[in-house]
Amino acid sequence: MAIRQIIKIDEDKCDGCGLCIVDCEEGALAIVDGKAKLVKDSYCDGLGACIGSCPTGALTIEVREADEFCLPPDHPAAQSAAAAVAAAAATAAATPPASGCPSGGTGTRMPAFSGGCPGAASRQFQAAPAPAPAPATAASPQTAAHSPSALTHWPVQLHLVNFNAPQFQQREILIAADCSAFACGAFHPRLLQGKALAIACPKLDDPTGYMEKLVAMFQNTGSPKVTVIRMEVPCCRGITQWVVSAREQAGGNTPIEEIVMGVEGDLLSRNTY
Repeated sequence: MAIRQIIKIDEDKCDGCGLCIVDCEEGALAIVDGKAKLVKDSYCDGLGACIGSCPTGALTIEVREADEFCLPPDHPAAQSAAAAVAAAAATAAATPPASGCPSGGTGTRMPAFSGGCPGAASRQFQAAPAPAPAPATAASPQTAAHSPSALTHWPVQLHLVNFNAPQFQQREILIAADCSAFACGAFHPRLLQGKALAIACPKLDDPTGYMEKLVAMFQNTGSPKVTVIRMEVPCCRGITQWVVSAREQAGGNTPIEEIVMGVEGDLLSRNTY
């Protein structure tokens, strides 16, 4: 059992329309006796993709003790994952230890990294200065590839970041949906400049451990403000819900600003919590 986000259904408001079931890819919901029911706690990922389709407001997210999220064994994603694990194990058993370049080339094998994945090693660096306004002409691919980056540290994926690291201390923190930087061409100068970044996808990530990290962020960084950037699609609301719930659990009052971005990169709204 774990304390995590999970769907809550107000049966007095539910009219049994079934629209929530269509948006729940995990099969966690069913209509029973004319009302939406949570089939099993472990099937609900707690991200709230079903909330946006409910016409009566019967669905909300609550934080409570529940079984860990686990897809039903007959779910296509669970079957694909099991097949991938089995295939990887078979390949590993049949493949002798490689020498030379791990990518199959003729280079030198990278030395072992004692601290785990080399890509997760914390690094802090100086962000490029904010660029001057560009002329109103299309940049060549070569120019675009060398545009200044506002990123000041690595890693940035929420599973990998350590909020106790220096780059997060006393800094405004940006928690961004994975897609947002691709949707908005001006993401670095307009939204990232001067902030410490962590990214996540509330639809596809395994959120295990996210709440503990975010609670620690509010408790330990001294951040003056947390900005959340999410996409307009309903399932992306989960990223805001994570951050707001974490602040409540941390018992603080750090300002939270939510920026909702359209799929074409336009900024649709700004909300404060």
